[in-house]
Amino acid sequence: MKNDVLVLSYSGCGTCKKALQWLEQQGVKYRLRPIVDEPPTVAELRRWIPRSGVSVRKWLNTSGQSYRALGKARVDAASDAELVEWLAADGKLVKRPVLIRGDEVVVGFKPETYEQLFSQGA
Repeated sequence: MKNDVLVLSYSGCGTCKKALQWLEQQGVKYRLRPIVDEPPTVAELRRWIPRSGVSVRKWLNTSGQSYRALGKARVDAASDAELVEWLAADGKLVKRPVLIRGDEVVVGFKPETYEQLFSQGA
């Protein structure tokens, strides 16, 4: 369903702004969830990470302050389960935006990825 789209976004994120602008230009209706105020839950992450087709490590916002505060060595040593817990506890640690459409999950924003997702039928 084209209109059943959830976007987890951060208002201060330039990439998120570009993604939302793209969706609006395409006429895609979406529900917006502020990722800092309402980060993904552990249960959501356990569903969404496999559906995204990328590893939990690709869900990390490696350019943010939260990642730097943890430190690369600590992140590298963490198990996937620990990473999921950390992502659920701190929305700024999550690479943004996160777009959920049915069983499809996209982390980050690339116009060509969105184009492919939304050209697969309404």
